[in-house]
Amino acid sequence: MQALRGISVGRMHWLGFFAVLLLAWLALFAMAIPNELRALEATYGAGVIELLCGGLLGASGFGPAFAMWALMSAAMMAPTALPALRTYDDLGHVTSTGFGKLVGGYLSAWLGFSLVAAAAQVALFRAGLIGTLGQSLSVPLTALLLIGAGAYQFTEMKAACLSRCRAPLTFFIQHWEEGPFRNGLRLGLDCVGCCWALMLLAFIGGTMNLAFMGLAMVLMTLEKLPDIGRYLTKPLGLALIAAGFALPLF
Repeated sequence: MQALRGISVGRMHWLGFFAVLLLAWLALFAMAIPNELRALEATYGAGVIELLCGGLLGASGFGPAFAMWALMSAAMMAPTALPALRTYDDLGHVTSTGFGKLVGGYLSAWLGFSLVAAAAQVALFRAGLIGTLGQSLSVPLTALLLIGAGAYQFTEMKAACLSRCRAPLTFFIQHWEEGPFRNGLRLGLDCVGCCWALMLLAFIGGTMNLAFMGLAMVLMTLEKLPDIGRYLTKPLGLALIAAGFALPLF
């Protein structure tokens, strides 16, 4: 019984992690913008959505936009860090407090990204380039997002960040003495460096789009796996660039 109790206590941080992750996805499902509302905006314009939702969707206000991006980032990106979190857990006895600091540091990096993304969303909305639901209204903007994300797949910055994400054991051994929060922050910054351009593709189909979030989460998770990701990164980049150049033709 004592052994079983010890195992249970030792894994409580994982139960807490998955519980919070589940709550984040349930919140996203609850906040998801239904297709009917998207069709309503397409038919009657952004004014009717503003009237119905009072700006709560985040396009016109920085606060709601930041909250939306922060929730999206946490729900989408925490699962992509599971191999790294597991590696950290396997390196030694990890307390719930230490594990919480690691995850907190990781998510802090994505909170910083959410600040920038929210500011960009408000600016693009005020410039008339995206709609109330966060979707691009501009063919040049959509093409730029696609080509930019595709081109970034071939950059040295992407390769450097991705290599560290794919080798969490080496990463943690190098920085172990810095403590869990700084380890998590470093890991999060590398993750942002890998994935920021792909995350901004949310502006194409609209923010809070569950189809995009699910697909992007799967792609970014696979890209961080060494045996799979090396066959995915550059082909994905080529596909995005091709889509960007083909878009004006349609």
